[in-house]
Amino acid sequence: MPQSPSLPPGTTQRTLSIIMGGGAGTRLFPLTKDRAKPAVPLGGKYRLVDIPISNCLNSGLRSIYVLTQFNTMSLHRHIQASYKFDNFSRSFVDILAAQQTPEGSEWYQGTADAVRQNLRYFLEQPYEYFLILSGDQLYRMDFRTLLHQHIRSGADITLATTPVQRMAASNFGIMCSGPDRRITRFVEKPKEDAALDELKLDRELLESIGSGADEELFQASMGIYVFNRQVLIDCLESDLDDFGKHVIPKAIGERQVDAFIFKGYWEDIGTIRAFYEANLDLTDPEPQYSFFDAQAPIYTHPRFLPGSKINGATLRQAIISDGCIISAARIERSVIGVRSIIRSGATIRNSVIMGCDHFEAAAARPANDVPPIGIGRNCVIDRAIIDKNARIGDGVVITPEGKPENADAENYCIRDGIVVVPKDAVIPVGFWI
Repeated sequence: MPQSPSLPPGTTQRTLSIIMGGGAGTRLFPLTKDRAKPAVPLGGKYRLVDIPISNCLNSGLRSIYVLTQFNTMSLHRHIQASYKFDNFSRSFVDILAAQQTPEGSEWYQGTADAVRQNLRYFLEQPYEYFLILSGDQLYRMDFRTLLHQHIRSGADITLATTPVQRMAASNFGIMCSGPDRRITRFVEKPKEDAALDELKLDRELLESIGSGADEELFQASMGIYVFNRQVLIDCLESDLDDFGKHVIPKAIGERQVDAFIFKGYWEDIGTIRAFYEANLDLTDPEPQYSFFDAQAPIYTHPRFLPGSKINGATLRQAIISDGCIISAARIERSVIGVRSIIRSGATIRNSVIMGCDHFEAAAARPANDVPPIGIGRNCVIDRAIIDKNARIGDGVVITPEGKPENADAENYCIRDGIVVVPKDAVIPVGFWI
């Protein structure tokens, strides 16, 4: 992480970070069947929520709330085990789940409504700036740089954007700003070429961010916002439910809303395909995103597991997490999660194996007709995501080859051409998916 610009003294202490994790995560189903979206495992040993929290901690921001309402147990347990501060610090990472109150009993209706329902907690301390983040993105950012621009420009709201090509622009909310970075227009997922032509970054702005003057780029919203205290209060006095769809477009015409243009790696991993590809990209010799950054580490639950044991396996372009036992298997371009058990003869290609929550004692193993936890002997697993604690019997074949892009079955499903075996699923011996 590069050297950040100096901020006025105490700025980080006067900034509250709010991580949005309240959605049902339907696009990540079945990985979100039994857990909140921010609790979905990532990179073998992390969780999605570790990314925004670590970015905050590495930026000196130590007052953090995570807002959620679906399947909060595993997320709550992970945060309690991972982020502990001493008794003499005002630092915290806390969860605020949706709750019934005298003012209302509705679930969060959107990102803005989630903040509105918890605003009384956020205003208890004299925070001057509110940093609102998404819980399902993979990136590394020093938020002090974002805060520096926000304060220096005198903006009411600063919104982080990332340059994207024309073919990707229709998937995002696109911002239009001049060389002064002030946003003058917002279009949600523009489809027409004529509309896109009016939203291109101009030559002066391209040069200011180090891009070629003739490049065709568009500013896509990253769902990362900085609000001044009173501005946030005023914006939430309306009945608008979502920041990206409602609050920001309305504010553009009434307030100074600036763009902070971020040129680093950023990936929205809210879909099965994006999640799968982001994980496999980590196995590349030079991945776009690396966890091997000593200056800005990604923090997670310290498990104190033994080193992984490899018994004659063939490994090619693989990430092997802690506490695994891998026998004479072949693993190619795959991520192997904590406590994974992979038995002899298994072949795993282009797959994400999330591992297990616990080691299975011999006395606790199920009846003979139920496979033990882990991957059985002589299995073939290709282009799949195997969630935690799955029991894959001997001789099982799992591949999307010859199957529809999306399908549902009793103990697996296919999403975006990827076979997903849900948590605790049992695939019997010799089964062919």
